[in-house]
Amino acid sequence: MKYTSFLIKYGEIGVKGKNRYLFENALIQQIKYALKRCEGEFKVHKAEGRIYVDVLSDFDYDETIENLRSVFGISGICPMTFAEDEGYDKLREFVADYAKKVYGDAPEGTTFKVYARRSNKRYPLDSMELNAGLGEVILDTVPALKVDVHNPDITLYVEVREKIYVYSEIIPGPGGMPVGTGGKAMLLLSGGIDSPVAGYMIAKRGVKIDAVYFHAPPYTSERAKQKVIDLAKQVSKYAGPIYLHVINFTDIQLAIYEKCPQDELTIIMRRYMMRIAETIAKQTGCLGLITGESIGQVASQTLASLAVTNEVCTLPVFRPCIGMDKLEIVDISQKIDTYETSILPYEDCCTIFVAKHPVTKPSLEVIARHEHNLDEVIDDLMKTALETKETIVVSQE
Repeated sequence: MKYTSFLIKYGEIGVKGKNRYLFENALIQQIKYALKRCEGEFKVHKAEGRIYVDVLSDFDYDETIENLRSVFGISGICPMTFAEDEGYDKLREFVADYAKKVYGDAPEGTTFKVYARRSNKRYPLDSMELNAGLGEVILDTVPALKVDVHNPDITLYVEVREKIYVYSEIIPGPGGMPVGTGGKAMLLLSGGIDSPVAGYMIAKRGVKIDAVYFHAPPYTSERAKQKVIDLAKQVSKYAGPIYLHVINFTDIQLAIYEKCPQDELTIIMRRYMMRIAETIAKQTGCLGLITGESIGQVASQTLASLAVTNEVCTLPVFRPCIGMDKLEIVDISQKIDTYETSILPYEDCCTIFVAKHPVTKPSLEVIARHEHNLDEVIDDLMKTALETKETIVVSQE
């Protein structure tokens, strides 16, 4: 079957009231962005409360579906064909041709029903009459099919609008909200499994993502940096273009290593990462920070450690993985194709200066006191790190 259009179904957007058009327009923009990665020409448009992707040239069906399934806000993708309204007889021929091409080889006894909607009230037949009449022509065209209106194997949808639309498959989309409708946040992106998943999950709620990566040459290699760029690129398939800010964190880490207790290295390091990430976030209009932390996964992610880390932030910190175990996070990373990149053996700065016996119940008062050991150097080091940051625009285009 040669499909000529796709009906795009959405979920939450439909209950947005007077602001619905803003979300629909944002979804259209995200669909256009995704389709830039596809061969062929497409027209994305809104008509009669529906969003359509019309095919204007030869195209790769599988590639198009794959890219549409990366667009947050889409709940279903319906490959369909349409025709001009030229009367009921032409509609019968059109539906018969569709049924023969799509279900002509269906096994004997396959069940179906017709679900017709007559939005064009000028049409001479109502929905029930269309269901009966078109069901009859399908039975005549494909005798292997049988009618079952309660639990059919196939539902053939016929929509009578200004044009006639026919489809019988609804391919699940990712759901969520269109990126850009929920503000912008800064993701602390490492080379691990968790943080790309966290970015994906927040982007699914309509949040535009920027990211910051802490690089520690020569202790971390250029391959480690490229690994993070590759992860950002994969997340950008769903989240749109990402501004990745690369911070040289070596001198700050060395100062912490030299001047602070060994069992507190990770906590103090995380506090300075959060400070730097928040500074960049505020400069770039982000309204929150995102991390991949999960309660109890490592020493720096106990409730006590998270509370001490949070203390340096004034922006909200979003942790979408917080209640998930590792297997649940891995499942999502495999679904979004970041897992194989995340497990490449190139260490990031978080794993280089890890204490042998890190504190799991840090005291904020004690941590703050030990941070004073850095007073003479830390302001200049942070200023240099921010002034020398590298910003890379990462996208799938």
